[in-house]
Amino acid sequence: MAGLTAAAMAAVAFLAYQASASAPADLKAGSPAPAASPSAPAPGALPKDPAATALALPKQSGSGVRVVYSLGERRVWLVGEKNVVARTFAVMPSTVDPAPGTYAVTSRSGSVSGSDGVRIEHVVRFASVDGVTIGFSAAVDGTMATPDPQRRTGGIRMKRTDGNAMWTFATVNSKVVVVP
Repeated sequence: MAGLTAAAMAAVAFLAYQASASAPADLKAGSPAPAASPSAPAPGALPKDPAATALALPKQSGSGVRVVYSLGERRVWLVGEKNVVARTFAVMPSTVDPAPGTYAVTSRSGSVSGSDGVRIEHVVRFASVDGVTIGFSAAVDGTMATPDPQRRTGGIRMKRTDGNAMWTFATVNSKVVVVP
């Protein structure tokens, strides 16, 4: 019996050596332990979900049913009753931005040609800056190309599925809040 125990101990020792020899340098014995990051959650606390934080409705974005458009985040939130976000999605801004503030949807078009010549649908207009009309739209071909910086355009582009949601949500006189 002692022989079997010795053989088992030798096999375990050999396997332990193989495992340590192939372990990454930061896991081998003698490597310093990584320093705690200042954003690490407290013991027993749930870690924050960075993706959820990045998609959170911006503070100071108004109240009530509204569309929130963040210039810096290039993102839109469709906000329903009781401040519940019904949908959020990324957008491609135009070359002309509206100033931060509160607006109302002024007009809508089912399908037109955009100021950049692209065929667009579900156009929801809410502002004008120096003669350039600003509004949300989706390209019929599904693209969200970066606009030509040499052209003054006001189309804030989104995917077609997001355009459908915007069209249903933002009727004439709906509130649009633009945040930095």
